[in-house]
Amino acid sequence: MDTRLLQTFAALARTESFTGAAAELRLAQSTVTVQIKALEKALGTRLFDRLARGALLTEAGRRLLDVAEEVLEAESRLFAAATEDGPVSGTVVVGAGETQCSAHLPGVIAALRGLHPEVEVHLEPCGTTSAVEGLRAGRLDCALLLEEQVDFPGVTAERIAGQPLVLLCAPGHPLAAREGPVTWHELARENFFLHEQGCSYSDWLAERLQAVAGARPRLTRFGSIEAARSCVAAGLGLTILPRANVIEALRDGRLTAVRGPSLPDVSVHLARHRRRLPSRAARAVASQVVQHFQQEPEDRAAAATKEGHGARPRVTA
Repeated sequence: MDTRLLQTFAALARTESFTGAAAELRLAQSTVTVQIKALEKALGTRLFDRLARGALLTEAGRRLLDVAEEVLEAESRLFAAATEDGPVSGTVVVGAGETQCSAHLPGVIAALRGLHPEVEVHLEPCGTTSAVEGLRAGRLDCALLLEEQVDFPGVTAERIAGQPLVLLCAPGHPLAAREGPVTWHELARENFFLHEQGCSYSDWLAERLQAVAGARPRLTRFGSIEAARSCVAAGLGLTILPRANVIEALRDGRLTAVRGPSLPDVSVHLARHRRRLPSRAARAVASQVVQHFQQEPEDRAAAATKEGHGARPRVTA
């Protein structure tokens, strides 16, 4: 059996759409239709119900999906075993939030350029939901998720780091000069500029502020961390960010840390498709990501300076 038929079968099962499967596999929709019909004929059973709302697996299709994915994984292992020699090469697509894309992954790519120059890394900025969808669809090789718990069907993840969070304001803000710690009641009267909903640490802060009795915190959400940071630097309010994102801004005085309540660390998870066998290039990227996050923030900055800033990752929308 041509395993390309199984790849098409798995893609259609994920997307529940002939158009979606065609886009994912970069095939004509008619080709997807022909391949699914050929597979159904070879197996002697209908695998999908073609409905107005999409292509849904039949009972037989559901039974066969796990087996098909096992066959595809075995095929990946076969090719991997045949190509273990020689330099590590290939393209790896990494999904991550804006925080990771701006503060961490450029350093990872710079280090990889020295270790494995034939590995090309593409960054896809995305939130948790999009990252999980990308992993399941095979569009992403791995993803960085800022979540306390990662429990999504078809996805496996390991916690690789905890990042300290910091409350921030402009040097001229009244809270910047406070000697004593700021309380939650005081914070709940301030303006906050936060990353969009779905950002775990921004959502946590919003919930904590809204839980203060009698308080009505003024919260503005942005799709861009840089937009929120710029508003804070202009003295318009406060924000919360991982400390690694603002080391330089704190060092040169553009932002000031607010002495406030104790904040939790935000967990960083490295996530992959549960069944997909990572390529040598993907394993090399994952290894460098883990090593990067095990360094202290100051060590990362020093390493980035030493390795140079010439690494320019390709960012895909």
